[in-house]
Amino acid sequence: MDTIWFGDLSDALSVGTGPKYTRLAEALRQAIASGALKPGEKLPPVRDLAYRVSVTPGTVARAYTRLTDAGLLETGVGRGTFVAQKAISAPPLRVPEVDSVLHNSEADPHDVNLISPHLPNVGQARLIRESLMQIAAAPPSGVMHYPGHRTGQAAREAVVSYLSNVTLGRLGAEDVVLSHGAQSGILLVMQAVLTGRRPVVLVEELAYPGYRRAAELLRAEVVPVPMDEHGVRPDALVEIARQTDAQLLCLSTEVQNPLLIAMTAARRLEIVEAARRVNLQLLEDDTYRLGAVTGPGLRALAPERGWFVSSLSKSLSPALRFGFVVAPDGQAQAARRAAEAGFFGLATPITDLAATLLTHPSLPKMQDDLRKEVACYVRSMVNKLGRFDLRWREDALFVWLSLPPGWRASAFARAAESEGVQIRTAEDYADRNGRAPHAIRLAVNGGVSRKSFDNALERLRGLLDHPPERIAV
Repeated sequence: MDTIWFGDLSDALSVGTGPKYTRLAEALRQAIASGALKPGEKLPPVRDLAYRVSVTPGTVARAYTRLTDAGLLETGVGRGTFVAQKAISAPPLRVPEVDSVLHNSEADPHDVNLISPHLPNVGQARLIRESLMQIAAAPPSGVMHYPGHRTGQAAREAVVSYLSNVTLGRLGAEDVVLSHGAQSGILLVMQAVLTGRRPVVLVEELAYPGYRRAAELLRAEVVPVPMDEHGVRPDALVEIARQTDAQLLCLSTEVQNPLLIAMTAARRLEIVEAARRVNLQLLEDDTYRLGAVTGPGLRALAPERGWFVSSLSKSLSPALRFGFVVAPDGQAQAARRAAEAGFFGLATPITDLAATLLTHPSLPKMQDDLRKEVACYVRSMVNKLGRFDLRWREDALFVWLSLPPGWRASAFARAAESEGVQIRTAEDYADRNGRAPHAIRLAVNGGVSRKSFDNALERLRGLLDHPPERIAV
């Protein structure tokens, strides 16, 4: 970097308003965007730049920190500060589309989306409509007030009743924080738990990608933890947590997404013991469970550090965007403050509706009918694809298929889409810098007819039977 460049920075600091460190950061940002500062180029030491542009070293340090947090600069101990390699080639924002069936669409489409689950309708649509009409006639919380802690009381009490068959330890309505679905709940937990400029979140080696998206919103680093057939390995968890000074581990114990692992009671105890050794908070995501629990929740085993997150998206309807966080003993206030600062609270018609649905006398039978219907779809998947390396459970909304030799996951996904079937590959669940297996996840789509669903599976089976025979030269 030459004297002309320093002169440009001095000029930038002489105009505009606001603190000098923000003006310096903006000048550097523009230099990176224009290409005057190139990826990998080293910036001057803090004191050198401060002297050349007549500011304090603290001003330069704050500007560097601001751009490092934004991902535009990188620092290395003993090496200095550099323009990030990917600073000028940020990927375009891609909003995920998760709806598997458009509202009022045809029942027998050729194109079938198996990316995200679509629940079969076993009467919940009618129950939701009738409950909405009942609430509209006489809304318990009114329709002219901001939502608040009081207006959500009935819904929180309903959540406690709904979770009566889940072993979570001592639980009351004050331990529950309402959220806009489980993804919102995950973000609330992270906001309540994470501290520092660059916190670290640990996830399973193959994990629900929503953990990563929530962590990135908070500028947290995500580090995967190796797994075995029982889930996260406790020895690896302790080692990685100590190396990274991690603060939170996100995992599922009942229906792991995407590997379908149900963690044994012994492994849950080992995870809790490991978390206590390294002072790690635990986020247990129970969104995908349809059947009875197979073991105690992490909150019951570790009431001082176990957070529980779930929603109605996979058990009733995702349209409601109703989820909840059960906080560790005495820690709900931190998540509640995050919710109030972010969105004040859930819309009162939604909390009134949730309170009605969660305590409705027909709900237990309806959810039993849902499990039976989902099991029928899963059996169809097993009948069509079972001779391949398939993981499945009748009480789960997806299966996991390891591809036969000759297929790479990305190539198979493209071939499936050309046949009118959309799927998710293992890459969606792996760390960006990690190695993903050649496997795919196929979700139940109960919004199309069984004929369309089975036809889609037949087309996938045809692809699996005929891998491409290309030799790269």
